[in-house]
Amino acid sequence: MSTPGHSHHLITIKMQTQEALAQSFIDGKVLLLDKPLGWTSFDVVNKIKSLLKYRLGIKKIKIGHAGTLDPLATGLLIICTGKSTREVNTFQQLSKTYTGCFVLGESTPSFDLETRPDTTYPTEHITTELIKEAAGTFLGAQDQVPPLFSAKKIAGKRAYTHARKGLNTELKANRIHIHDFEITGVRMPEVDFRVRCSKGTYIRSLASDFGKRLGSGAYLKTLRRTAIGDHDVTSALSPEALEHLILHGGQLTEEA
Repeated sequence: MSTPGHSHHLITIKMQTQEALAQSFIDGKVLLLDKPLGWTSFDVVNKIKSLLKYRLGIKKIKIGHAGTLDPLATGLLIICTGKSTREVNTFQQLSKTYTGCFVLGESTPSFDLETRPDTTYPTEHITTELIKEAAGTFLGAQDQVPPLFSAKKIAGKRAYTHARKGLNTELKANRIHIHDFEITGVRMPEVDFRVRCSKGTYIRSLASDFGKRLGSGAYLKTLRRTAIGDHDVTSALSPEALEHLILHGGQLTEEA
C-alpha cells in the first residue's frame, strides 16, 4: 500500500536549470532526509532553507517536517517544501519504526544520554527470557507519560526548560500504540531492540518503563528511526548529499 507523497521522494540526477529546480521546490517536494547525530530536526529544516535561499535564490518558502527526532537520535525525517507542506499532517499520522539500544541497571533524568546516570539498580535477576517476555507486555494500546526532558509544552513553555531548572513537573499521559516490539540482541547490560509504534510514542519513556517492568532501571543509549509508514531510511539522503544535488542541478524526480 502506498503512502502519501510516495511518488515524490526518490532522487535521481538529471541536469536542469537552477530556475527550474527552484520552481520544483516551490511547487512542492517531499524529501526523505537521514538526520545526523547531534542535529535537531529544526537544524535540518534550517539547512534546507539556507540552501534554497542562497543557492537557488528562493527568498521565502514554506518548509515543514513530519515528526521530530531528538538531537541524540538519527534517521528518517520527512521534509515537505512549498505546496507539499499540506501533506505534513498526513505523514505525521503514520506509524514510526525505530531500532536502538537500552542500557539496563541505570537510569538518567532525561531517560537518555543527555544527562548522566544518577541511579543504579540490580540486574542479576534479569535473563534473556525475562527481557523478551517484558517486551511482549508492551504490545497494544496504552497510556505513556512523556519524558520531562521533552518538547511537550507546560503552561506555554517546553517541558525541558522546566526540567533543566530542576523543577518537578508532571506531564499528562498520551494514548499510544505499540505495534511491534522485538528484542534483537542481548549483551548485558545492553539490549538491542526494534519497535514499530504510533505517533506520539517516546522511545525514551519506553526505555524507562521497560527497566521498571524488569524490576530494575534503564535508559536509552542509541536510537535510529528507520521508517515512517512505508517510507524507509534506505531511500533517504544525508544533508550533504542533498546539498550536492542542489549545487549541481540534480533534479528531484518522481519515481517511475
